[in-house]
Amino acid sequence: MKAYSIDLRTKIVESVRTRGVSKSETARRFGVNRSTVERYLRRLDQSGSLASKRRLGQPPKLDEHAMLLLEEDIKARPWATHSQRSEFLYGVCAVRVSEATICRSIKRLGHSRKKDHCEQAKVTSG
Repeated sequence: MKAYSIDLRTKIVESVRTRGVSKSETARRFGVNRSTVERYLRRLDQSGSLASKRRLGQPPKLDEHAMLLLEEDIKARPWATHSQRSEFLYGVCAVRVSEATICRSIKRLGHSRKKDHCEQAKVTSG
């Protein structure tokens, strides 16, 4: 979900502070939750700004080198499971990642675990 614009946040705060409209009525007028109105007022009092807090998160567990190795492993061993790929990366890069991280990384690379349609046709039409 995208954050509300600074302009909208300013209008919400002005509605309560300058015009004297209640928090509940302001929330209804602007189509936001009452707790959002309260949060904007509190943030303005505490930090003096309505800018959103940017959450930077953690850096990715697999760097570019590990992602390249994962892609090469996908090409070399398309049959390998996520746990086997995780063990492979730990052995080569000393990076321990979960099967879920492997799954997300494979999706990020644009690969799928589904069998290729032509390969499937060969197997079933035999």
